Amino acid sequence: MEPTLFILDDDRSFVRAASEMARQHGYQVHAAHTLAEAREKIPDIRADLLLLDLELPDGRGMDLLADIDLAEHGQVVVVTGSPSIESAMRAVSAPVMDYILKPLCPAQMARLLEQSSPGRWKKSVPSRPPGLDGFVGRSPATQQVADTLVQVAASEATVLIDGESGTGKEVAARALHELSGRSGPFVAINCGAVPHELLASQLFGHERGSFTGAHGRHIGVFEQAAHGTLLLDEIGEMPAQLQVYLLRVLETGTVTRVGGSDAIPVPVRVVAATNRDPLAAVEAGRLREDLYYRLADVPITLPPLRERGDDVILLARMFIDRLNTRYHRSRYLKPRTEGLLLRHAWPGNVRELRSAVQRAYLLEPGDALTVRPAPPRPVLTETDSTIVFTVGTTLAELERRALLKTLDHFDQDKTAAARALGISVRTVHNHLARLEAEDGRTSDAPA
Repeated sequence: MEPTLFILDDDRSFVRAASEMARQHGYQVHAAHTLAEAREKIPDIRADLLLLDLELPDGRGMDLLADIDLAEHGQVVVVTGSPSIESAMRAVSAPVMDYILKPLCPAQMARLLEQSSPGRWKKSVPSRPPGLDGFVGRSPATQQVADTLVQVAASEATVLIDGESGTGKEVAARALHELSGRSGPFVAINCGAVPHELLASQLFGHERGSFTGAHGRHIGVFEQAAHGTLLLDEIGEMPAQLQVYLLRVLETGTVTRVGGSDAIPVPVRVVAATNRDPLAAVEAGRLREDLYYRLADVPITLPPLRERGDDVILLARMFIDRLNTRYHRSRYLKPRTEGLLLRHAWPGNVRELRSAVQRAYLLEPGDALTVRPAPPRPVLTETDSTIVFTVGTTLAELERRALLKTLDHFDQDKTAAARALGISVRTVHNHLARLEAEDGRTSDAPA
């Protein structure tokens, strides 16, 4: 398999030069020019080398480290054209292999690529054995899930996994695949992350010329996962018309590519996952009832972290151990941190905990780590001069609240309010008349 380089840098000339050198060394290259773009791309990438620019238009390159599972990636190198003592100290305290100044000379780049090749760094990382080793926990709820996975792994049954976001649905699906002994690969697709108009092609494949832009044949994930396991994540986000076709694929064991006519056998074990209550999704019409029963030969519900007791401590230690193995360190969890971990509700579940561990690993000095939940986001409150609304608030409601709040601000002076809103006084009167008709509200404010 080709080694992979991920570059996060807003200097496009540097990205082009580094990419060309990496390709000459046999690397596959992915690049992003902003922190937001990197956060969108990195979940689908396992990089052997990450080159991170310090200063970006929307943040700092090292901020990306808190968003990824560091143990799943290779070496991290900071590249900057504007060095500072602060950035150097932060880089040294983080699991960063090197801190290099631009311009990056060819010899330096060649050395980085050689040192970061999979044969160099992955030798120190033990490969994860098949089974449940990645499914950590001793709580009764976790053990019940583990027992079910073991019992059904070797069967042909479809499995529907539900649970809150961050509870480890993909981890459970991978464990199921590893326990099954299937010879094919584990393939996952997020049905909610792919645009609806492209989802059919990603799932079932397409033939050349089947639609605009189809310049060649594409093999869908059902065929890619032959003799293995296919995870259909966020199954409730699949459009209704595709659910009908998916049901047929499950019933017949064959798939027909978009624009094709041949029925192609797809010997694959299907696992579906959702962060919604699947029966509530059926009731709401988001998930077809017949598809639900076809997917849920064995339904499995993953417990939230707050219901798993001491598992939170085991998981925190596991994340630290993985990072220690990866970066050859000996950091550990401070004993007094355990009570803090147990008291927090962890609404983001295991994903939130992993992020908290990585934040402590990156930022805390010394080997003893205090893992703290991220501080809560401030709750916006409405004031005399502001309006707070949620996504989905109707335009009519926004207009009503904006008009009334502006009138209050200008002591019911309709002329001043109209001027501030950029509308005529007549329009203000018309809106107030409509509101009176709708809710009987009377206005005795002076004109």
